[in-house]
Amino acid sequence: MTDTTVFPLHVLLVEDDDDHADLTRIALEAHNPKHRVERVADGAAALDYLFQRGPYVEVDRPDLVLLDLNLPRANGLDVLAAVKEDPERRVIPVVVLTTSDAETDRARAYGSYANSYVVKPVNFDKFQAMIYELGDYWACWNQLP
Repeated sequence: MTDTTVFPLHVLLVEDDDDHADLTRIALEAHNPKHRVERVADGAAALDYLFQRGPYVEVDRPDLVLLDLNLPRANGLDVLAAVKEDPERRVIPVVVLTTSDAETDRARAYGSYANSYVVKPVNFDKFQAMIYELGDYWACWNQLP
């Protein structure tokens, strides 16, 4: 029998839309109140956070990154490529969480070694359910490094 214990995750949420960020945080924390969700609102801040530069020099490495594609200052695909090209950071799972259903975006994301590509549902209840299920998968079923 598989143990489905929910482990608290340290999630880096890279999202420029305040409403999407709030909904994501609420759904993840409803899944497990011990999940720690840190948010940055642009690609440059995401790179600084992940590479522990500037104001983020003391942060812990996240267990999971939820990455929007359409970001100011550096787009999500550039962030993804930088993370997956770095030997120390490439093991961090990166889930692209975006409104884009474009085949070219999916192909580019998987070509840069995204661990998953999820299109945000427009419906609030479906969005909340999807985030809850993401938390369930990454905190219960997946074995993190």
